[in-house]
Amino acid sequence: MPVATLDLPLPTPEARAHSERLVGHIRNEIARCGGWIAFARYMDLALYAPGLGYYAAGATKLGPAGDFVTAPEISPLFAMALAVQVAAILDASRQREIVELGAGSGRLAADLLNALAGCAAEPSHYRILEPSPDLRARQRATLARTAPAHLSRVEWLDALPAKIDGALVANEVLDAMPVHLAARRGARWVERGVVWNAADRALTWKERPADARLEALAAARFPATAGDYLSEINPAAEALVEDVGKRLVAGAALFVDYGFPGKEYYHPQRSEGTLMCHYRHRAHADPFAWPGLTDITAHVDFTAMAEAGERAGLAVAGFAAQAPFLMGCGILEALAATGAPDTVAYFTAASGVHKLLSPAEMGELVKVLALARSEGIAWPGYALVDHRHRL
Repeated sequence: MPVATLDLPLPTPEARAHSERLVGHIRNEIARCGGWIAFARYMDLALYAPGLGYYAAGATKLGPAGDFVTAPEISPLFAMALAVQVAAILDASRQREIVELGAGSGRLAADLLNALAGCAAEPSHYRILEPSPDLRARQRATLARTAPAHLSRVEWLDALPAKIDGALVANEVLDAMPVHLAARRGARWVERGVVWNAADRALTWKERPADARLEALAAARFPATAGDYLSEINPAAEALVEDVGKRLVAGAALFVDYGFPGKEYYHPQRSEGTLMCHYRHRAHADPFAWPGLTDITAHVDFTAMAEAGERAGLAVAGFAAQAPFLMGCGILEALAATGAPDTVAYFTAASGVHKLLSPAEMGELVKVLALARSEGIAWPGYALVDHRHRL
């Protein structure tokens, strides 16, 4: 699909030049690997290549001036509600620390710290694992501006700590991890990858036989239906969840993301997968459109993530859509406390809460998975709905 057919706004000359530099870097990697790279490698470079990838360069990603908006930017009441569950997890730990994976703009960290302080449930430390220097700087600025009293508790990490004793929070992290694209073509199993088309001077798709591991994973998960079928497999996300589980000595981990249980993820009618791109608040399906300027995501197979946690000895403590989770944590009560229903403050807050709870927005599409090491944790987030049986 040529970029010109996507009806996307043109980048500035500077941004376009940046994208072309990243394409050159990817072309070199393709050549180094013999002319073909797996899509997972392409996605990794497009998002995280040092100084060039979408999350590793300096352009604004989140908020009205970026390409998409996450729940913490939509409303501070998201963090206020999440803090109720996080406080319950901290109560079951000894060190009372929070580790956040990929903190985005820093909005969630700031709002969580303020909310936890408001209910006398402050963590001992707030550690952020963030590979992007640009986002680290933005997170520090956000915290200094909106939660200055808590900035001394915050530490940035280059890798997961050896032990995690408290609450781990990952909001829209797993969906940005590089995925492999597997496909069943008749009786053959193939992997979709990326090559450089010299004639068109463009990146394009090419499939080759899948290796034994990818074929086994796809064969076990894909529906046994007639016809071709393509979808994502995400060993990197599964490995991350398992690694977190091995390091979590007390407390629990919360994974908040777009996704489905396995049987719904690999539904017969979802035969082209879930891969999606975002550029200036426009969703499209071409991951080759402006590499380095476009976010690339895939929905999360929460069954695979739950099984990864269980392999590390964690228990699946709850699974629900975002709307009932936030309602169980008191988001509607927090909304009511913003002011009288006929005030501007209330209408502004209500608009954000609607986006968080509406089935047509984030309320049903986003799920919350809790994986716990400690017993005896209170789970207000699953008081209304707990769909563990669907995993």
